[in-house]
Amino acid sequence: MQNEKLRNVAIIAHVDHGKTTLVDEMLKQSGVYRENQAVVERVMDSNDLERERGITILAKNTAVWYKDVKINIVDTPGHADFGGEVERILKMVNGVILLVDAAEGPMPQTRFVLSKALEMGHKVIVVVNKIDRPDQRIHEVCDEVLELLLDLNATDEQFESPTLFCSGRQGTASYSPEVAGTDLKPLFETIVDYIPGPEAEVDQPFQMLVSSIDYSEFVGRIAIGRIERGTIKQNQEIVVCNYHDPDAAPQKAKATALYEFDGLGKVPVQEASAGNIIALSGIGDVTIGDTICAPDCVEPMEFVKISAPTIEMTFSVNDSPFAGREGKFVTSRQLRDRLFRETLKDVSLRVSEMENSTDSFNVAGRGEMSLSILMETMRREGYEFQVSPPRVLYQEIDGVKCEPIERLVVDVPADCVGAVMEKIGSRKGDLLEMNPVGERMKLEFLVPARGLFGYRNEFLTDTKGEGIMASIFDSYAPVKGEIQRRSTGSLVAFETGDAVTYGLFNAQERGTLFIGAGTPVYAGMIVGETPKAEDISVNVCKKKQLTNMRASGSDDALRLVTPKKMSLEQCLEFLADDELLECTPENLRLRKRILDHGDRMKALKGGQK
Repeated sequence: MQNEKLRNVAIIAHVDHGKTTLVDEMLKQSGVYRENQAVVERVMDSNDLERERGITILAKNTAVWYKDVKINIVDTPGHADFGGEVERILKMVNGVILLVDAAEGPMPQTRFVLSKALEMGHKVIVVVNKIDRPDQRIHEVCDEVLELLLDLNATDEQFESPTLFCSGRQGTASYSPEVAGTDLKPLFETIVDYIPGPEAEVDQPFQMLVSSIDYSEFVGRIAIGRIERGTIKQNQEIVVCNYHDPDAAPQKAKATALYEFDGLGKVPVQEASAGNIIALSGIGDVTIGDTICAPDCVEPMEFVKISAPTIEMTFSVNDSPFAGREGKFVTSRQLRDRLFRETLKDVSLRVSEMENSTDSFNVAGRGEMSLSILMETMRREGYEFQVSPPRVLYQEIDGVKCEPIERLVVDVPADCVGAVMEKIGSRKGDLLEMNPVGERMKLEFLVPARGLFGYRNEFLTDTKGEGIMASIFDSYAPVKGEIQRRSTGSLVAFETGDAVTYGLFNAQERGTLFIGAGTPVYAGMIVGETPKAEDISVNVCKKKQLTNMRASGSDDALRLVTPKKMSLEQCLEFLADDELLECTPENLRLRKRILDHGDRMKALKGGQK
């Protein structure tokens, strides 16, 4: 039996194609807000980091009413690094809205999320968004979407998916690109008519798969998922089991509180039945992938297999001379607890303890972006730690050492194509195809994942800031040989103290500085970058010796170049193999792994022999 009063849909798309903005308008037009209510933009991006970066990191649930039908909407992330979020969210829904930018067309993540939705047999509504862009090319984009559906072996029904034309920002939708829409009514109508209601076996024993986890200071962990069958009442006895861990004994618990989603909030309910997406509290250590069942019928459900991580970094306790000055949480036990706590929420993350060290942990994820988000979150929580440069995870396939290969799509001005192809070529990338799009070129490459480390900054320089690049894991292939990671060297501080103008003035002739006068430094800390391929030691704490011929005020005449301020991602891209990044709530400091200059030289000579 289908529940005709309910629809469960996910909004999937490549990053920046307008998912969250469209959800904003759907909420407004379905009457979620009061008439005089102040509303922020991108209301679903509730996390500080999401608002600052303008990206969605965590999938969010909301619900709107259209006529008498409740539509549960899941807003998903667009970045490839958060693909694990998208994969499991698709288990909760019966159909997807595929958003495609009217100018960019299908991008790598569009391909990834669509392939996952088609594999699960979901119905697809194609929405060409941002049709009000001056550089829109609606008809070509429609053709590209059809080609993508063909390429991904869509069924005949999926290939005949309805297509709508929207402007998420203006809140309009229409059935034809030639006719301007006035509101989102066509989109709501299509969802209700085309997406099937969930199968609702209400008279069967209760069963629900946990697809997402929320956390509250008051009630602890909250399990979110779609009820597959049966009905659950508040304070009902339940059992938690896991399909992928058959040896673990089913754990008894009680459903202390039930919530359904309505608008932006959760509404407490006394009972909920099959087909509904609900949140449930009362289970202490529930995790994503668990099945919650009625005690008299314990049947665990299989969980979607999350793709394995492709890169890892080592997180370790901060052991620099400035350790413990700025952070609240500085011990290995606190770091360990925090990292393992993150794995309960992020299914694509793996944390393992290192065999030869109690203070270091290997953290593996989908990409640099997901790991840098974790680092930034931990900094804001008051953690102090240091990380190694990212490295790829190799796999042995049929006796051959293989590395992860990324499918890279770049959209660049036509006059920048040569520079991009040269750089990607030196990073062992292979060109797959090249298509002109107006005055720009769209290039597709297969590049080793390690070849993309540190490339984003170079790419922006080569394309004068106008290029767009996006990559997603494609496959494993035999290792392609040596790739030079960085062609520049580091300026390394020689002694501990405060940087002074005189010392910095002499150091800036050697390269680009990262610090200004008055910055505390320690021996072995990286204070700048030099164009030469080797490191140079500089004494930025060196003061001008005063004589009776010179006044101390004459230092003011020295002009310093503005130091280069680096973001967390830029610091990670900069790191060489013998360097670490020290993260504290107030500062990011680059440093050498071996701080003492003499010991570093000995290690260098030992390595060359």
